[in-house]
Amino acid sequence: MVTIENEFLKASISSKGGQLTSLINKASQTELIWQANEQIWPWHAPNLFPIVGGLVNNELRVNGTTYNLSRHGFARQSDFSIAEANPHHADLALHCNEQTLAVYPYKFAFHILYDLIDNALRITYKVINLDDKAIYFSVGAHPAFNVPFNNGDNYEDYFIEFEVAEELNSHVLSAEGYFTGETTPIKLEGKKLALTRNLFDNDALVFKNIQSKVVTIKSAKFDQSITVEYPHYNHLGIWAKPGANFVCIEPWLGYADDVVPASDISEKPAIQKLEKGHVFESPYYISI
Repeated sequence: MVTIENEFLKASISSKGGQLTSLINKASQTELIWQANEQIWPWHAPNLFPIVGGLVNNELRVNGTTYNLSRHGFARQSDFSIAEANPHHADLALHCNEQTLAVYPYKFAFHILYDLIDNALRITYKVINLDDKAIYFSVGAHPAFNVPFNNGDNYEDYFIEFEVAEELNSHVLSAEGYFTGETTPIKLEGKKLALTRNLFDNDALVFKNIQSKVVTIKSAKFDQSITVEYPHYNHLGIWAKPGANFVCIEPWLGYADDVVPASDISEKPAIQKLEKGHVFESPYYISI
C-alpha cells in the first residue's frame, strides 16, 4: 500500500491491481471512494487493461490464434511493483510475464501514475511497447464514488452534471455484456442526469461518442462535489450496482465486444494501436 497526501487530499493505492482504494477530502474528512463491500461489489477503482469490457466467450483473437482473456483484462487482478513513490506521487508498474503472455501475446510495461496537484488527483495510464511489432490494447478507469457523500443523505438527492448539454444515447448491452447494436436515449434536464435507484437496472449507461469531457457528481442539498475530467478519452461508462450507495464514472479508450465480435484484435472497434518502441500516456483527473 502506498499513501500520498497534500493539504487537500489523501490517497491510498494498493499494489494489487494498482488500485486506488481511498481518497479522502481532508477538509471534510469525507471518504470519496467506495470501500469494496464484498457482499455488494468487491472493488474500489479497478484499472482496466488490456481490454475494457467483455470478449465474447472470453476469446481474444490475435493473428489466427485464440487466447482466453477475462472481462476487463488481467491488470485489476495483477500484482504491481512500486516503481517510484514520494509524498505527492506514486508510480506502480506491471510488466509482461509468463502469465500475461499466455492470455495476451504482447510484450509491454503498464504503469499507473498517481499525482496530487492541489485539489485534484491525476491518474495517468502509461503503456510502453516492448515488443518487436505494434501492439493493440484498450485501457480504462472504473472508480466508484460514495453516494451519498454524507450519512443521512438520500441517493436521489444527487445528480451527474455533464460539461455540455447534449443528446445522449446509451449503447445497449446484452445480458452477457456485449453490445446489441441498439441504443436507448438518455434524457437530461439541461446538463443534469438524476441518480435514481433504477437507473442501472439494465446495466451500465455506455456513451461511445461523448462530447462532455468533464462530469461532476453533485447534491441538490450540499455544496460538496466530485469532478472527473477525462480530456483524451472518447467513451464513458456510468454504472452502479442497483441499490448500492455508489456510482462509477468510467472514462474508456475501448469497450466490450459486439454480439458478433471482430475476427482479430486489430479490427476490434475503438482498439488502440501502439507502434514498436512507442509510449502511450493518457491522464484523467478526480477533483473536489
